[in-house]
Amino acid sequence: MKLLTLFKHIREKSPYAFFLFVLLNTLLTGCESQVTVTPTSTTFKVEKMESIKAREQLVEDSIERQGLQDEDVIEALGNVPRHLFVPDNMVDKAYEDRPLPIGYGQTISQPSLVAWMTELLELEPGDKVLEIGTGSGYQAAILAELGYVDVYSIEIVPELYGRSSNLLGQLGYENVQVKQGDGYFGWEEYAPFDAIIVTAAPDHLPSPLAEQLDEGGTIVIPIGPPGFYQTLWKFVKQDGELIAYNMGSVMFVPFTGAGASEHQEQEPTPE
Repeated sequence: MKLLTLFKHIREKSPYAFFLFVLLNTLLTGCESQVTVTPTSTTFKVEKMESIKAREQLVEDSIERQGLQDEDVIEALGNVPRHLFVPDNMVDKAYEDRPLPIGYGQTISQPSLVAWMTELLELEPGDKVLEIGTGSGYQAAILAELGYVDVYSIEIVPELYGRSSNLLGQLGYENVQVKQGDGYFGWEEYAPFDAIIVTAAPDHLPSPLAEQLDEGGTIVIPIGPPGFYQTLWKFVKQDGELIAYNMGSVMFVPFTGAGASEHQEQEPTPE
C-alpha cells in the first residue's frame, strides 16, 4: 500500500491514530512529514464520551423545560456539538442550559430555547429558512442538522461571520449559506422564505422580513426594548396578512444595524 493511500485509510478509520501515525513517521524519518494534515468534518466530530453524555442530559433537560415534541429537533439538539461553538474558556459550560458570551456583545442562546424556537417554525422537507443573526453558528447548525431544509443565515459582525461560516463548513453542513450583512433587510436574492427565525431583538418587526415571508410561512422573533425582557412572537402569513401569536417572555441581545435605530412600528396585537 502506498504511503499516501495508507495515510488516507488510517485517517478515515481513526483520526487519533492518523495523527499518531504522522508523528511516528516524522520520528522515524528524522524530518518533517510531507503529508499535509487538513482538518475535516470527521476530525471535528471526534468527541469525548463525557461530551456525548452531557448532550444527552441537555436533551433530557430541554424536553422537560420546554416540552419539546418534534423528534427531529430533539435529535438535532443531541447531535450538534455545542462545545465547538463556544469560546475556549467556556467549553466546560457548553452543555449547561443557559446563554453564554461569545464576544462582540453577543451570546450563544440557551439550547432549550434554540430547540423550542426551531420547533415553533414547524418546518417541512424542502423548506427554505432565513436566520437573522448567525452569531456562533449554533442555531444554524441545529437547523442544518435536521437534514431536510436549506438554511440562509446573515451575521452583521464580520468577526463572528468569519468564525461561524468557517466552523459550519468544517462540520460538513452543505445546506447552509452564510453572509455578512445587516439582517434587517433580509436576503432578497433567495426570497421568499418558508420560515424566518430572528435571534436578536428589534423593537418592531422589520418590514423587509414580513415581505420576504412566503404565504403560509412562519416568523419567530423576539420584539422589545434592549436590556429588558422581550416578547417572543410567532407570525404566520395567511392571505397576505400576518397573524400574531404571543409565545411569552424572553431576553435576547438587542438588534443592531438598521433595526436598532428605527422605532416607527409598534409591537403587534396578539390573536
